[in-house]
Amino acid sequence: MSSTNSPSNPTQGLKRPRNDTGNKVTVVLGAQWGDEGKGKVVDLLATQSDLVCRCQGGNNAGHTVVVEGTEYDFHLLPSGIINPKSICVIGNGVVIHLPGLFEEAEKNEKKGLKGWEKRLIVSDRAHLVFDFHQVVDGIQETQRQATEGKIIGTTKKGIGPTYTSKASRIGLRVCDLLGDFKEFSTKFKNLVAQYQSMYSSLTVDTDTQLKKLKEYGERLRPMVRDGVYYMYEALHGPPKKILVEGANAALLDIDFGTYPFVTSSNCTVGGACTGLGIPPLNIGEVYGVSKAYTTRVGIGAFPTEQLNATGELLQTRGHEVGVTTGRKRRCGWLDLVILRYAHMINGFTAIALTKLDILDVLDEIKVGVAYKINGKRIPNFPANMELLHKVEVEYETFPGWKSDTSAARKWNDLPQKAQNYIRFVENHIGVPIKWVGVGKSRECMIQMF
Repeated sequence: MSSTNSPSNPTQGLKRPRNDTGNKVTVVLGAQWGDEGKGKVVDLLATQSDLVCRCQGGNNAGHTVVVEGTEYDFHLLPSGIINPKSICVIGNGVVIHLPGLFEEAEKNEKKGLKGWEKRLIVSDRAHLVFDFHQVVDGIQETQRQATEGKIIGTTKKGIGPTYTSKASRIGLRVCDLLGDFKEFSTKFKNLVAQYQSMYSSLTVDTDTQLKKLKEYGERLRPMVRDGVYYMYEALHGPPKKILVEGANAALLDIDFGTYPFVTSSNCTVGGACTGLGIPPLNIGEVYGVSKAYTTRVGIGAFPTEQLNATGELLQTRGHEVGVTTGRKRRCGWLDLVILRYAHMINGFTAIALTKLDILDVLDEIKVGVAYKINGKRIPNFPANMELLHKVEVEYETFPGWKSDTSAARKWNDLPQKAQNYIRFVENHIGVPIKWVGVGKSRECMIQMF
């Protein structure tokens, strides 16, 4: 309780006002398998935001943002860092590879990013990704290939092994690195030894690693804060626009995604609370981002996938290649079963539908509306992967609009058939579409309301 509310007589308890919940946070989340164009929506909102936060994941995420013709690539830095007026926060739920963080900042500095160190806040409770976590990530994939004949298709950025260390209570955090370095060194050596006992081929030059980590720690020190107190002050201080940038997406969520072909964190709305230390009460708008079709990187079930000329067309027209891995993305029709499922978990208040222009050349466009097993509709999105591989998709077919939408800047500029497609999606999910994307740059986002 702040001192102004404290009664002068401590025995006389005054009733505290109940309506002061503080500032609300806007959350942007992927509604499919990632790569939906979240960066673009975040970038649009970041231009008016005071604070832009990351709450989970690591540099396995990849956002590309185009500003005045320059393409910036972000993996760990919140993409709001481009806005010189924004402060960016890397929350406790994020796993941080320090060499990756500084390398990414330097690459973007060469493209014109300025003053980022003064505008970045890092939670002291965030876990650290070490180089050996990345090596272990690769070893695990090799082992999966050997034993099961299939891999998960991780980005080999050490994310899974770091969250494993965290859950096993053997991980090391930013606060450890900035504390007593002798103590940190002992813990680091123990952690390495533990991994070496599991993976005999793992070699780590601990002394060199520790020397580097000490340097990185000193560079990081001015940016480190207690994230809980920092966010509390931001929520309860003067009015602020606070934005949370989700990485990955609903179907990659460790709990709700297509397990085991998922990431190792919660990339649904709950991750914003646990990954920053903020209460659900302070969550305001929740924006889901979806392409006008569906893509997936790596392996795992994908009911609406088109392994044909349509899939190839979407891949080439949409330049569907992963920002982090450079892998070609698999492509298919928009799947509304997935979007409704993502909405059930996240409670979207609005949706951004991106890359509509990629569909411009198609004669007809299909949308998956239900899954069937043995000819019978199933009422839910299956948790079991064998089952998900077996579903057949029930489609609704729309005539293509066969005209260029990339120059559209408002709703009325879109062809009637494109408008019909958008309205159908909106009505089927039961969430209003607030933006429609028809191109790469900021200007190509049509705002509907």
